[in-house]
Amino acid sequence: MQTAKGQPFPLGASVHPDGVNFAVQSEIADAIEVCLFDDEGREARVELPERTAHVFHGLLAGVGPGQRYGLRVQGPWDPGRGLRCNPHKLLLDPHATAIEGRVLWGEEVFGHHFDDPHRLNQADSAPRMPRGIVQTGHFDWGGDRPPATPMDETVIYETHVKGLTMRHPEVPPGLRGTYAGFAHPAVTDYLVDLGVTAVELLPLHQFVQDPHLLEKGLRNYWGYNSIGFFAPHNEYSSVGDGGGQVDEFKAMVKALHEAGLEVIMDVVYNHTAEGNHLGPTLSMKGLDNPSYYRLVLEDMEHYFDTTGTGNSLNVGHPAALRLIMDSLRYWVSEMHVDGFRFDLATTLTRQFGDLDIHSAFLDMVDQDPVLAPVKMIAEPWDIQGYQVGGFPARWSEWNGRYRDCVRDFWRGEDGTLGELALRLTGSGDIYSSGRRNPTASVNFVTAHDGFTLADLTAYNDKHNEANGEDNNDGESHNRSWNCGVEGDTDDGEVMARRTRQRRNLMGTLLLSAGVPMILGGDEIGRTQGGNNNAYCHDDEISWFDWAAADEELRAFTRTAIALRKAHPALRPREYLRTQGGEPAQMVLYRPDGKEMQPDDWERSETNSLAVALDGRHIEDAEGETSRDRYLLLLNAHWEPVEFTIAPGGGHWFNVLGSGPPAETPDIGRDRVVTLDARSLLLLHSLSRPE
Repeated sequence: MQTAKGQPFPLGASVHPDGVNFAVQSEIADAIEVCLFDDEGREARVELPERTAHVFHGLLAGVGPGQRYGLRVQGPWDPGRGLRCNPHKLLLDPHATAIEGRVLWGEEVFGHHFDDPHRLNQADSAPRMPRGIVQTGHFDWGGDRPPATPMDETVIYETHVKGLTMRHPEVPPGLRGTYAGFAHPAVTDYLVDLGVTAVELLPLHQFVQDPHLLEKGLRNYWGYNSIGFFAPHNEYSSVGDGGGQVDEFKAMVKALHEAGLEVIMDVVYNHTAEGNHLGPTLSMKGLDNPSYYRLVLEDMEHYFDTTGTGNSLNVGHPAALRLIMDSLRYWVSEMHVDGFRFDLATTLTRQFGDLDIHSAFLDMVDQDPVLAPVKMIAEPWDIQGYQVGGFPARWSEWNGRYRDCVRDFWRGEDGTLGELALRLTGSGDIYSSGRRNPTASVNFVTAHDGFTLADLTAYNDKHNEANGEDNNDGESHNRSWNCGVEGDTDDGEVMARRTRQRRNLMGTLLLSAGVPMILGGDEIGRTQGGNNNAYCHDDEISWFDWAAADEELRAFTRTAIALRKAHPALRPREYLRTQGGEPAQMVLYRPDGKEMQPDDWERSETNSLAVALDGRHIEDAEGETSRDRYLLLLNAHWEPVEFTIAPGGGHWFNVLGSGPPAETPDIGRDRVVTLDARSLLLLHSLSRPE
């Protein structure tokens, strides 16, 4: 095969009129071969002829789109110094934009044979390893435009491409569990009708199935086990994994954009599927282990791990940083996604091992013009550090303190009212000191990791027996309350209590300042049977059961989202004034109608609150101005509480309540309303200025 020098950039495989340019970075390699596979799996190896700085490159004539390929690396094998080059191992190109096949596990791919590299994968031309596929990048985007929903108007729906569609009755069977299924009008129409503005999709980068799960008959469902940062996971493709998965992903994004929905990807750049020193060599470990992974300096055979998965990417090294930044830019410019949620983002700030708000990664994101328009959301912790409030102003963050506080308040924990007020109003105690606004806080009550909303109100304890770990996995302290009975019940009082609690939690989430994130399926009462760690269940435990949907809870959720959208006072862009020279935009009241005083917050048994919000001034056809006001009443007490409505409103209308509608009539001009035990009520009034 004819080869030419080619170019050192871009990294990966890029199509040219005369062939395909391959560029691969490694500081430690002596030589790199591109392995080309034909339809029968026969392998031809071509050594890249040039090296510029640390990039090996070459233009291979006669190669074009659709070509399957891998890499082999000639170089040092010395695990004690962190060097793991082994030409017997076929490697994935870290910059591959499409991947065919999957890892077929066998003893030859595991690290316990690393003492004899010649025994590793002797027959690697067999399809035991996945291969990259050369892509053109051509796609007819038409008039695709990002919705560019402002952060204060955003309502996020965290879900799973497969889980939402796998049992959907209106999605054709051949499309269920796929990108095309998620793009189906039955799905997009549902999401638009619900009122959410963005879908946050669990990991879609190519990931690897864990052998220990496969041995138990389980699978990695969540996908936090990435191996290809540029490739959409091939198992979610309805057209197979021969490269068509890329266009299918793009078509999904295009369809969601046409529906006005943004696409946020949950991305895992903190670690890869190559694991620790006993893990497999699949890509970067065999290409340039010390550059891509953080190693223990005193013993470079082992990995510095802040993720709990065996390794952490070496974000203090240019090679790893370039890989991450190239990937982010690719998904924005080529795949048109609208944002990213970074799994264990704190690990990405550990440039030299410690948390660092001035890390190179954060600085590079902050100055990058391609990433400037997109949403950046951090999961602000890893297994060694909790960094809520510690990210730059450019970022929003999953607010774990919001989750914990709201759960505690509604299950009746004493001493939570003061913190609840902070969480309802945008967590200014966490974010305002950095001159950030409420949209820095992504509020959530439930997420993929933990109980669903239904299970949060039906179980005191986790029930993870189906995971095969003797119920030892998953969080044990869930801040949940089963409402009187553990698990399923036909007790009418318990069921009514659970219904009310689910509405309380959902309503609080959607009426709080900040950016609400709903766990997909919570709005229809999806249950996992008490499993709070369903990462390994690619089955009915995780898939949406549309036949059992709670339509009343769905209607409640739809109403709450619509209210939030229609009334800016319910989604403030700045922290609301509670005192000072100007009239207050927000006043916090006791149930007796008097403003909350410092001593009131200290009373541990206090668990009822009224929040008055001063909204827009509206001018009618006659030029008369009215004030748009809202009053949110919260009663987490186990008995009914009488609320006295403070002066300043006119006729009060009930616009949202967690009890049955018949039990929460309009208040009119009355000044007293009794709120049932563990209930929420939102009132609205248009009043003339006094």
